[in-house]
Amino acid sequence: MPTTLPAIRPATLGELKRETYWVERAGWSVKDELRANLLAKLATGETLFPGVLGYEDTVVPQVVNAMLSRHNFILLGLRGQAKTRLIRMLTTLMDPVIPVLAGTELRDNPFAPVSRAGRELVAAQGDSAPIAWLPASARYVEKLATPDVTIADMIGDLDPIKAARRGQDIGDELTIHYGLLPRANRGIFSINELPDLAGKIQVGLFNIMQEGDVQIKGYPVRLPLDVLLVFTANPEDYTARGKIITPLKDRIGSEIRTHYPAELEQGIAITAQESWTARTSPVAMEVPAYIREVVEQIAFLAREDKKVDKRSGVSQRLPISVLENVVSNAERRALKAGDTEAAPRMLDIYAALPSITGKIELEYEGELKGSEHVARELVRAAIGRVFTQHFDGVNFNGVVQWFDLGGTVQLDDSVNAATMVNQLGAIQGLLEKTAGLGIGRNATDALRASAGETILEGLYAHRRISRTEERVFAADDKLRGGSDELSSSSGGGEGRKNRESKRNFQ
Repeated sequence: MPTTLPAIRPATLGELKRETYWVERAGWSVKDELRANLLAKLATGETLFPGVLGYEDTVVPQVVNAMLSRHNFILLGLRGQAKTRLIRMLTTLMDPVIPVLAGTELRDNPFAPVSRAGRELVAAQGDSAPIAWLPASARYVEKLATPDVTIADMIGDLDPIKAARRGQDIGDELTIHYGLLPRANRGIFSINELPDLAGKIQVGLFNIMQEGDVQIKGYPVRLPLDVLLVFTANPEDYTARGKIITPLKDRIGSEIRTHYPAELEQGIAITAQESWTARTSPVAMEVPAYIREVVEQIAFLAREDKKVDKRSGVSQRLPISVLENVVSNAERRALKAGDTEAAPRMLDIYAALPSITGKIELEYEGELKGSEHVARELVRAAIGRVFTQHFDGVNFNGVVQWFDLGGTVQLDDSVNAATMVNQLGAIQGLLEKTAGLGIGRNATDALRASAGETILEGLYAHRRISRTEERVFAADDKLRGGSDELSSSSGGGEGRKNRESKRNFQ
């Protein structure tokens, strides 16, 4: 197990040799360092990757196993599954600082330099060789793989100008301009979207991993790099844009599958953590729990919907962006109406459609209907599902009867919350039902207006009443043209559930 990092930072190799802590770690690789620090954190029960939610029992244990085994590993998953975020947090398992030979391009270990420049520096100056200190944040190097990446970008190339200035032969190791991978020596090198990397570049990575050498312009260079290689890939890319060559794939110790949140509560927690909703504003904003549930449910339904391409996935960025837009629309609406307090309503979720349409890839059936139509169906289905969760078995006959007897109401988003509460209060028994959403009589007008509208939207989603695009609510038979069937976003089962739930609200 690692001991406490010494407070003194030696300035020369001779001083470094007198520090027991660093002498004991002289032969450690970066994988040894990560393993030791990981074991220490596991022993104390410390949270390994704070802020990465939903992976505690799935992905994180597999990442821990890979690192305890000193494996290079790959995170395989669809977009928006926190792959890059997780990899970047690996630096928290490193020592805060490590000693390197000052002035060397490859951040050489002072006790065992791998570059020729480092070896010559130690040979020439001995214990007087200068030492620099490298922080953990500088030991992470990341590259997004694209088809135009070259071996020079990744490994390095001969530098004729350097050769001319030093008067050296062009094939001399000292004339090399090193690429990203050698410059990640004694750290973590991450490649995002690995299948997009050309095959010959992947071969170069394979040589580094397996043999510790590479050929640059026909000149063999020995580079026994000390590096943890971590990759990410989207399963779609294996056939759509490229593939991982078999020899490289065989040398990747662990293949770890990531996933979207398995439970709605996990998704809500992630969205709440990542979205920008706690903002400075002249309007006091309160986001009810049922609004967050509907926003998250949109993503869950989209991942099940047969009209949405499952191979592309539905990123967790969708509910994050939607919630931000919902809050912004509620903020704008409140300022326009002169309110000092606001709570998002269902109309704000419909106003956030641009945050949905750009984040879903559609199948042929979806393309025929159009992205906005599909997005509206998803919102309506999400409202229906959340309404069922809160009001399953609740009797809404009184509210529906008010509409059946000729009552209509138009909810204008330009009026203030108090006016809207008065409008909703005219509907028989409506506001009494808001307690099912956790909104009581003593709540602010903004919250009561939001909850009342949510109930109307829920009844509309279950086809108990109708609504026009102008937000006029009336009896179902009066506005028959505006009541499309609720989307069966879960492969047909959702439509059946809605028909069953309709009977539950008698």
